[in-house]
Amino acid sequence: MKTNHNKIVTENRKARYNYFIEDTYEAGMVLLGTEVKSLRLGRANLKDSYAKIKKGEVYVYQMHIGLYPFASFDNHDPLRPRKLLLHTKEIKKLYGKVNEMGFSLIPLKVYFKNGKAKMTIALARGKRKYDKRETIRKRDEKRDMDRIRRDRM
Repeated sequence: MKTNHNKIVTENRKARYNYFIEDTYEAGMVLLGTEVKSLRLGRANLKDSYAKIKKGEVYVYQMHIGLYPFASFDNHDPLRPRKLLLHTKEIKKLYGKVNEMGFSLIPLKVYFKNGKAKMTIALARGKRKYDKRETIRKRDEKRDMDRIRRDRM
């Protein structure tokens, strides 16, 4: 019997701070062998990464997957664009929203699901400076309320 373990490799922690997340999608990734091995070692970074639709296919840019240390030759380029695997219907829906409504495609996390490398991408709208201040204020209020609640217990 197969177990459904999701091993998270990396997360984009700044994404929820910098963007309003509207919708999320799970996508497979087209990777080279050394990239998969590096991911299994946890050598990935989603900081400053983004996804774009080109010729009906989705690619992720600026995603850093570190070099595999045990490869003597034929190692991968750490910042190469990587193709994401989504259904055609999903790609068409994303294309319409990104082009017409000012949304962006932001990678949220990379993980392994049943041995396959997957990525969660989000349809997101950028936050303005005052939105970010509001997020910080709400987070601080919640932290203070939790502290008060915990002290009363």
